[in-house]
Amino acid sequence: MTDSLLLTVADGIVEGINLASFSQPVTAVRHYQPKFDLKEMDQLHVSVVPRSITEKRLSRALTAFDCAVDIGVQQRSSMDQPTLDGLTDLVAEIAELLRANPLWGFPEARLIELSNDPVFAPEHLDELRQFTSVVRATYRVWR
Repeated sequence: MTDSLLLTVADGIVEGINLASFSQPVTAVRHYQPKFDLKEMDQLHVSVVPRSITEKRLSRALTAFDCAVDIGVQQRSSMDQPTLDGLTDLVAEIAELLRANPLWGFPEARLIELSNDPVFAPEHLDELRQFTSVVRATYRVWR
């Protein structure tokens, strides 16, 4: 566990994804700025990226921290419907995992919001023949 609240939340997400079973094999990795060569995109990449932290002072002794983390699912695709459906299903499985479980290694953090908008990046399908979808998970921690 790191000292940074945001990195602790991101690392908990990585741990949870890597311990879970999905419809296809997944290895999540935390990145600051995921960058891959096009030839690397033939394999599935699940990138966990710390995005933001905001804090709200609730009292002299208590502050709420909202830690937002992006989980990106990317793979170059043959563009056939079953492959794209499988990747879309994987994104939904990851969201369900986060929704249904406390944060791994940091159970006092509470998931307060999940978003996946847009569900995929149409420009990546058009220009790169690559499926890209990002789920943003926001966890609240009180200290």
